[in-house]
Amino acid sequence: MCMYYLTAFDKNGEKLLDESFEAQTDREAKEIGERKLKEKNLFKKTHRCTSSAGKLVLFGR
Repeated sequence: MCMYYLTAFDKNGEKLLDESFEAQTDREAKEIGERKLKEKNLFKKTHRCTSSAGKLVLFGR
């Protein structure tokens, strides 16, 4: 399992979400990140999900 970090921001730069979670693969992390963003109505906000190694697995503006 690898740690992933999910953040979402408002247009003014305010951090709206800052969570970490574990996933087996980057693909699974992307799916989990998308699901969490949609559940919190943040998918249309600027967001990113990175691995503990610094790899970007999800990004949206």
